[in-house]
Amino acid sequence: MGEIRVGTAGWTDKTLVDSGWYPPDASTPEKRLRYYAGQFPLVEVDSAYYALPAEQTATAWAERTPDGFTFNIKAFSLFTQHPTPVRALPTDLREAAAKAGKDRVYLKDVDPQVTDQAWDRFRKALEPLRQAGKLGAILLQFPPWFPISRHNKDYIVACKDRAAPDRVCIEFRNHTWMTEDNQKETLEFLSAHDLPYVCVDMPQGYSNSIPPVVAATSDLAVLRMHGHSDKWESKDIQERFGYRYSNKELATWAGKVKSLAEDAVETHVVFNNCYRDYAQVNAQQLEALFAA
Repeated sequence: MGEIRVGTAGWTDKTLVDSGWYPPDASTPEKRLRYYAGQFPLVEVDSAYYALPAEQTATAWAERTPDGFTFNIKAFSLFTQHPTPVRALPTDLREAAAKAGKDRVYLKDVDPQVTDQAWDRFRKALEPLRQAGKLGAILLQFPPWFPISRHNKDYIVACKDRAAPDRVCIEFRNHTWMTEDNQKETLEFLSAHDLPYVCVDMPQGYSNSIPPVVAATSDLAVLRMHGHSDKWESKDIQERFGYRYSNKELATWAGKVKSLAEDAVETHVVFNNCYRDYAQVNAQQLEALFAA
């Protein structure tokens, strides 16, 4: 069985800080990251989805975490064809992006040179993590309007090439990729291109629901735990992810993760039920199950 790393999607959320999970002396961003990295070997950086990361920030992350710690980075929204506020782009790229006449732009709206520059800066900003051996995978979470197609498969491979030699992992939010008819095709496509499939646990019955298929399509396996909130379609992030896994649920998932790890060299489990300390507590509970 390969190595299993467990962590959460972020460590800076205000509700987490207010929850009391951090000890009183972890009173600064630096101390909180150092404390977090003492509890877990992995974290996912979701802030990079909203704005391109800064190299000096990545330098601080590398310096404040121990050897062997891993940062998975969520890709900038523009790269995964999500709407991106023009103001989220670097100042010198905003004028070109604003030519579309919109406050929020999609990949199709901007000049390819803007996208090229954004990718270059995204990758350059991660260099401190790369040099420190702490850069894990870049999470490409594609939107509900990104269905299975030859064109979209080609785009995924193009993103892989853009990120190289860093690796990417692929999460879908359009159910067509994982219907009974298409599931085998999707997993074979990912395997053929050595692309890790991001398994998900999420509420079912919604237009963007993906079934909890557990499969390794590369030597890296990834599982993101989104919870089962009954307010999944809420625009309130706290309502959407305010779910705490029970011991019974975690015990079931512990068995599934061990099976997943049999087919991978390394397995990442990321708790994204990020409201108060739910993700951190659940992650510690899962680690305890593995230790037992």
